[in-house]
Amino acid sequence: QVQLVESGGGLVQAGGSLRLSCAASGNINSFNYMGWYRVAPGKGREWVANIGSSGIVNYARSVSGRFTFSRDDAKNTMYLQMNNLKPEDTAVYYCNLAELSGRGTLSDHWGQGTQVTVSS
Repeated sequence: QVQLVESGGGLVQAGGSLRLSCAASGNINSFNYMGWYRVAPGKGREWVANIGSSGIVNYARSVSGRFTFSRDDAKNTMYLQMNNLKPEDTAVYYCNLAELSGRGTLSDHWGQGTQVTVSS
């Protein structure tokens, strides 16, 4: 079984920082895509950042320059370092692992989410 557990969310003032963690367990060797997504109040799911097996990281324009996506393979954990947080970053943040191929998504797993609240 594949399990993803997000942590590190909380309440922070605008301009502050948080580091989110996503700990993975189970048979995860086949995954070649890792991503962070968020759901803000009243909005749909938004892509935040992702990294593929090549190590190339992509960021949404809204977070580029402020967020950093990294991973520690020894700990089976991915991180989202969030700096200079803004109220519009308030959302539930989710991590995602997927196995992608030319045929599409072969498998897809999500964590339970962690709440990030940024006050003005």
